Amino acid sequence: MLELGFRSATALLRAVRERRISSRELLEHFLDRIDRLNPRLRAVVTLDAERARGRADEADGALARGESWGPLHGLPISVKDCFETQQLRTTAGSSRLAEHVPARDAIAVERLRAAGAIVFAKTNTPTLAMDWQTYNPLFGVTCNPWDESRTPGGSSGGSAAAIAAGLSGLELGSDIGGSIRIPASWCGIFGHKPSWGIVPARGHIPGWPGSLREDDINVVGPLARSAADLSLALGVLAGPLPEQARAWRLELPPARHSALREYRVAAWLDDPACPVDAAVRERLEAAVAALRGAGVAVDAQARPAFSLAQAIEVYRQLMVPITAAVMRDAAFAAVNKQADATPPDAGDEMSRFLREVGLRHRDWLLLHEERERQRASWADFFRGFDVLLCPVAPVPALRHDHAEPMLLRKLEVNGGVRPYTDLFAWPGLVGVAHLPASVAPVGRTRDGLPVGIQIVAPHLEDHTALAFAAHLESLLGGFEPPASLPKLG
Repeated sequence: MLELGFRSATALLRAVRERRISSRELLEHFLDRIDRLNPRLRAVVTLDAERARGRADEADGALARGESWGPLHGLPISVKDCFETQQLRTTAGSSRLAEHVPARDAIAVERLRAAGAIVFAKTNTPTLAMDWQTYNPLFGVTCNPWDESRTPGGSSGGSAAAIAAGLSGLELGSDIGGSIRIPASWCGIFGHKPSWGIVPARGHIPGWPGSLREDDINVVGPLARSAADLSLALGVLAGPLPEQARAWRLELPPARHSALREYRVAAWLDDPACPVDAAVRERLEAAVAALRGAGVAVDAQARPAFSLAQAIEVYRQLMVPITAAVMRDAAFAAVNKQADATPPDAGDEMSRFLREVGLRHRDWLLLHEERERQRASWADFFRGFDVLLCPVAPVPALRHDHAEPMLLRKLEVNGGVRPYTDLFAWPGLVGVAHLPASVAPVGRTRDGLPVGIQIVAPHLEDHTALAFAAHLESLLGGFEPPASLPKLG
């Protein structure tokens, strides 16, 4: 039997419903684990313990009267510090927001509370969610529960570390460049990047507090210790913006199949445009072998009608300008001045960024047209397949590396050197096309580091990705508590 803190949200909710544990007892268990483990991990950055205790007592009282607040009744959860939380500090890891206390919740947080969840903690993120490693000047460096010398990933790094370490029942993260998926993979947990637009991002930072826009590519989604938890959370989170709900409804189709053997699976496990390290590829190939052993037909050659390199190029140019929205005017002007002075054929990462950040709208429209052509190719591809399996990241969890500028950092892949921005590639392939993708753990490298696989499904067929993640969980074992953590009971 797993320690209480490591059990899935669905198991914890069942225990609360059946009165085998109270919501207050569960909250105190998580608070105790945070008190004992968080000084090492620095995953949790802000607590709302007293309000949460009051709410947990109310949840227990309601349950005693036979009342239910919803599917998350009495579950203590944490949320990434990019989401505004009413009367609770929200910084997005930025010194400019160190004292920001929102007047209201982000829409996603509001929906979780309305379903009965008790938000008791905020988790760490890189400054303005702009890195695949989680550290910032306010709260310092978050460590991976599997190896404290390594990052849990970013930007939902505190989220993933908290779930892996058993500090919370469920987490809310966000993802524009792998920010749910990479931390899920590197911490050995489950994560889901929804189809773009089905979960409102209003109240997420960035943009700045008060922003009403929904940024392209960016999504809001859950991180958890089981695939069933992801499905439960998505059912709460998904739906149109409140003002659109007067006329629009969201009815996601069910999973394409009920039995694992019925799935038509494609696997794209490596590519010259973003080589995958052998330590990761070995685990991905083992997962595919296990599927074949279970009678699943897996095609390792099938691809959509464009290359990974083409997808990365479109993704980068559509994504990078979004980062300019949080730049001060003077900083944006300085970047554009640098871009004007940069040779047009300069191919280094910094020069590319300078050219991309100030993209003209005409060029955006041309790129958007190319994106739509790729989306049409995906639709054709998924007529013959139900899911595509691909890497989340080309490497396992990185050792902490805070060298600046970030874009000039390097990755070691198969003994060679690759750009840090290779971390864009496999998440960007999916994100730019607005497709849903679930991440499920598929084992550990020979050095003991977790590896996840990305399960990509057709647009708006999130339940197909989630159902396949559940099948993989049953086949391969799913979440395991990090071996390096002490047993706390």
